[in-house]
Amino acid sequence: MKRLAYETLGWLLVVAGIAAMVLPGPGLLMLFAGLAVLSRQYAWARRFVEPVRLRALRGAAEGVETWPRIVLSTLGSLSIGAVGIVFLINPPAPHWWPLEASFWLLGGEWTGITLIGSCVIALAVLGYSYKHFHGHPAARHQLDEDIQHTGEMNKVA
Repeated sequence: MKRLAYETLGWLLVVAGIAAMVLPGPGLLMLFAGLAVLSRQYAWARRFVEPVRLRALRGAAEGVETWPRIVLSTLGSLSIGAVGIVFLINPPAPHWWPLEASFWLLGGEWTGITLIGSCVIALAVLGYSYKHFHGHPAARHQLDEDIQHTGEMNKVA
């Protein structure tokens, strides 16, 4: 049962991570978490854990390289949270809405909860990234070297 639970959780995180790469959410982080869980059972997943982790960290580092990126990342995160609040409030469909009112804000409160959760995670990642990478070029350089080294290791394997 325990193995089945881990495997189910791992695959759910992998699928959600892939979806979150095109939808609002921390896609690479969820993909990394899913692969980390699956790596307990599968050798193929172990090979991907470190490269995905490093690329997720690189994405986090790139998000705080400049102040415009920090401001835009923060505003984007807060915007996702604001949309989540709208879903929780569930206002009636506006007069300009061309479809039936039942198609307004599909997904209901669970969509709002997940959007707010994505906002919180994004702000936490932004804070982590700022603390560890903004103004620390050596940390970014080390990350790039680790990515390059991991790529070379995968070519050998």
